[in-house]
This record gives sequence, C-alpha cells and structure tokens, in this order.
Amino acid sequence: MSEQMKYLVRQAAAGKLNRREFVGRMGALGLGAAAANTMFGIVAHAEDAPKKGGVLKAGVQGGQSTDSLDPALAASDVPFMINMTWGEALVDLKPGGQLDMRIAEEVSSNKDATEWKFKIRKGVTFHNGAPVTAEDVVATLKRHTDEKSQSGAQGLVKGISDMKADGDMVTLTLAAANADLPFLMADYHLIIQPGGGVDKPDAGIGAGAYVVKEFEPGVRCAMEKNPNYWDANSGHADQVEVLSINDNTARAAALTAGQIHMMTRVDPKIAEMLASAQGVAIERAAGPGHYVFIMECNKAPYDNNDLRMALKLSIKRKEMVEKILGGMGSMGNDFPINASYPLFDDSIEQREFDAAKAAEFYKKSGHDGSPLVLQVAPAAFPGAVDAANLFVASANEAGIPLTIKLEPDDGYWSNVWNVAPFCASYWGGRPVQDQMYSTAYLSTADWNDTKFVDKHFDELLIAARGELDPAKRKGMYSEMAHIVRDTGGLILPMFNDWVEGRRAEVGGWVANPAGTLMNGKALTQCWLNA
Repeated sequence: MSEQMKYLVRQAAAGKLNRREFVGRMGALGLGAAAANTMFGIVAHAEDAPKKGGVLKAGVQGGQSTDSLDPALAASDVPFMINMTWGEALVDLKPGGQLDMRIAEEVSSNKDATEWKFKIRKGVTFHNGAPVTAEDVVATLKRHTDEKSQSGAQGLVKGISDMKADGDMVTLTLAAANADLPFLMADYHLIIQPGGGVDKPDAGIGAGAYVVKEFEPGVRCAMEKNPNYWDANSGHADQVEVLSINDNTARAAALTAGQIHMMTRVDPKIAEMLASAQGVAIERAAGPGHYVFIMECNKAPYDNNDLRMALKLSIKRKEMVEKILGGMGSMGNDFPINASYPLFDDSIEQREFDAAKAAEFYKKSGHDGSPLVLQVAPAAFPGAVDAANLFVASANEAGIPLTIKLEPDDGYWSNVWNVAPFCASYWGGRPVQDQMYSTAYLSTADWNDTKFVDKHFDELLIAARGELDPAKRKGMYSEMAHIVRDTGGLILPMFNDWVEGRRAEVGGWVANPAGTLMNGKALTQCWLNA
C-alpha cells in the first residue's frame, strides 16, 4: 500500500473522510470500488466500542420448508446460521484458526492423544434455566453417534469409544489416537443441548446468546437476547432475525434498501456494483469453502471410474473461477483440501481441461451414449446454473452427452443432495483435513454424498489421526488426496471466497474463513452503530 493510501486510511479511521470521499480518492490511486468500500467499512469502525440494542437482521440463502432446529440435520446456510445463533458448542474457531473456548474452558490430553479432557465452564445455563453439565455434553455427543439421528457429525464422533462425565469434567477415550479432536468438537452440528436433545432435538433450546421466539421453516427465525448469557462480549442486539431469501437479486435489494443488515453469497458478478451502493460494504474471506458436482460411486453409470474420470477431465476450471467467481476464488483439483488447511500438499499436479483425454476415458467406459443428467438448482451455490451450463458446453466439446435438469430451490437439500446420482452442491470446508475427510469421505459417514468407499483410504484416515510426526502425517494426507482425486466421485472445479455484504452501520465485523457470516457468529458478535 502506498503512503498516499495509508494517509487516506488514517483520515477515514479518524472520521475525517466519508465513504464517498474515501472511495473516490482511493479510486484515483488505482484501487477498485469494491475493495475501497470494504476497506472503508473496516477502518471507519475500527475503534468502535460495541453498541447495545436494536434488531439485527441477516438475509441468508439456502432456506427450505423442511428446515429444522435439530442441529444434527443442519445441511445448508440457513439452519447453520440459526443454530449457531441460539446454540453453543464446547469450542469454536477464531478467525486465525485457533480454538475459542466456549462451554469448555480448558482442554487437555494424554501424551498419545487417545484421551481428551474437557473442563466444563461453570455458571453457563440453558435457555430453560437449567445449568449446563458434563452429563449434558456426554448425552449430546452420544446422540450424534446414533444412526437414527442422521447427524452430519456422525463420522466425527464414532471414533470415540468411551465418554464419561465426572463433576465438571468430560473425558473422551478414543478407539485410536486423534491429535485434532478438539477441532472436531467445533463442528456446528455438535451444539450442546439439555439432556443431549434426546427427547426433543428440534426444541431449539441451547446455551447461546439468543433464544428462539418464532421459527417458520424456509421463511424466518426471530430470536431475543438471552438475559443470562455468560459471555458479555457477545449478544449486543436486543433481537436478531435470520431471513430465508434464496433469490440473489432479492437479497441484494434487501441489503441496499436497509431491510437486512448482512447477506450471504453475494454474486461476484454484482459485487462491485453492490459495493458502490450507499451504505453497503462487501466483505471477503478466502478459506476452505468449495463448489462441487458430485457423482454417487455406487449408482450406474457413475459406478464406472473411467466415466467419472472423463467428466473430471471435461471441465474448464479456470473459466469457472473467472466467470462464476469473478476471480474471487481459486481452482480446485478434485479433492476437498486447499492451502488453507495445515499439511496441504501443494505438489499434487493441477488437473486441467483435456478434451482428448476426456474423450478417451469416455470411450473406454463403454457408456451407451444416453444423456448424463446433472441435477442443479440456484440454491446449490451462487452461479450454480451458469456453472452447470459451462460444464455442459465443455463436456459436449469432448463428446460427452451431459445435460442439466433444473430443480426447485425448495426441497433441494432433502430431495436431491445426497439422494440424486449426479448433482451440484457446496461445502463450507472444515478447520482440519481429518474433519473434512471424516465428514464426507469416510466410508461410513452419513454425509458421504459421493458414496465413496475405499478400505485403504479409511485405514489411512484413521492412522493419520494418531500420527504425531507432521511430515509422516502430511504424506498420509497426500496419499488420501490422490485416492479421492483419481478414484472418487467428486468433481471440484473451484474453491470460493466467502463474498458477503453488510450495511455500513454494522460494527464488529471480523472476517472468519472458517464459514459464512463470520463462521455463523455475525449476529452474536456484531452490533448496530447509530
């Protein structure tokens, strides 16, 4: 940054420049409007103290009429955001990737990482007034091990062989060592509930900063401040609302009009235009999130690896990053890990579009030439339909008969994702490789949406958990990446930045690459400036 730019930043931070003046002068120095708007939004409120009161609203894509308050079932942005607002887990993740102690105030382990202890914070109560106990924690974790719970965290907790509550201490004994276990406990499904939520998992009763007052699935969730919340640094607004607004244009219009204060999934094509609107700032965070096309490996014709490889080679990744993400992301390589993860192997060869090789694999597959149907909905990810059309064009260029079937947004995450043999989807990523692989690629994981089964992969995953030598562990993860990339059902063309919008009057915003809207905590950690 030039000295002139630094001077303008200091002037804005001191309140001597308004947004229009700051953006105009930065533009004269060569900085784009979107970046200048975002920078102003950061520096103008850098010294603000939290303000109390008001109603803070978020417009979020991904809501549907089948949404539930059961944390185990959360599968899209709306239930994720709602549950992270009323719920509290043992730990959370800070923007830098470090653990943020929540219901647990201390974490420790034995030398070989086979036993972990979580000391439960005293004075924390549920919304119903009952104290949060070690027994509630154990009951919650046990519920997620039950296949009937259909929990997205099932693959994470199955490795726990024994759970005990003793006073304010929870002891977890593992079937095999896992150096990353505390990070797994930050999974958004593992919200601590009274009695584990066994009797009524969708009651929406937790220990978070806000209490659920009204819930209309697929429409809105209104919450009020929890007067007994233990953390004075969170829960600044009197009330918060999560509004399900699936249409991109409608969300942007609501933000511009001030009907909402923040929004998910800004279409990169309109990011700069939206940033130029009065009172609007664009926030970006690069992280592990990715947009995908998934093939179920156990269903014809996608049970043929030659066909899967043909499709992987027939996609133009760079084109998608440029046209769908507007450059706000990076190319994917058909495994769900990028440089945001520890122990990432950057030496793995980048897969590129190759029409000749794709055609060769397609011919080798013996496919009968009938249409390959990719099911997609706008809610799958921002620009999903356009991305699917680009995929169809490049696949057809390689002689592969790919077509798309447009599905409605409502019901997509219950009727199509993890059900259809070939569809569009997205993943927010996870803080560590073990968690990402355990959630979606372990053979027994409930959210194994590619139906990928590989015995050696499972063995490597389990072995890597207990390998305390970083170099050896990195080698194991590299081998796992190659297995998924070369034999799995995942087509991963791009990793997306989180591109989100907020009103300028929103204070306390700190980008968190772990997940959308400050990893689900924007409503609890932000406030409204007058």
